[in-house]
Amino acid sequence: MTRTHWAAVTAVVLALLFAGAATVASAGNGPGSGSGSGGGTPTTASADAGFARDMSVHHQQAVEMSFIVRDRTQDEEVRRLAYDIANTQANQRGMMLGWLDLWGLPKISADAEPMEWMTAGPEAGASGHGGHSAGPGAGDGTDGGALMPGMATKPDLERLGRLSGKQAEILYLQLMIIHHNGGIAMAKGCVEQCAVGVERDLAQGMVDAQASEVELMVDLLHKRGAEPRT
Repeated sequence: MTRTHWAAVTAVVLALLFAGAATVASAGNGPGSGSGSGGGTPTTASADAGFARDMSVHHQQAVEMSFIVRDRTQDEEVRRLAYDIANTQANQRGMMLGWLDLWGLPKISADAEPMEWMTAGPEAGASGHGGHSAGPGAGDGTDGGALMPGMATKPDLERLGRLSGKQAEILYLQLMIIHHNGGIAMAKGCVEQCAVGVERDLAQGMVDAQASEVELMVDLLHKRGAEPRT
């Protein structure tokens, strides 16, 4: 990576540590912080843990794509959007992984497929092992596993890394629109099923912010004479 790239990564990490600390702490305290009507800590199979794991993987790829395009274009509008997405999603990813630590739950659970928490229901598996790995490559199509909603494939990422200028901008915007729409579907699932109040609030914030960014990215594509992928 370039020196500029490392500086950007460092800025994201610092933002993650400072901005996320209070939110991580609040996930274990106060009303609505439990995993159900009993107010206990979420279990490994809960929607709360499953969403935190899966969305952490999802966000990781958005950060990766955003840093790729920042090195492939000089367009300030796209670079600013990419940095905002990388910064926001790295911050949110830190919060979710911090909650898993706070709850004493593993960040990696290889016993279930991605997105099982969305179909298992909010009270599933009081002592089960649901959820999905948050490790490198998990759920992003690079390990042969199933894709989570909106995730780009390894060939998509490789192509993005080969393009530059307008063509890189177009592909990034197309991939990120799909990625955001998948993330919105996942976040809505948490809003409906997660028991921890602060996590539901974060998920609703993702829905609102990413829907707004999708509108912006569609406009940016149109300025470049391109359309979203169907």
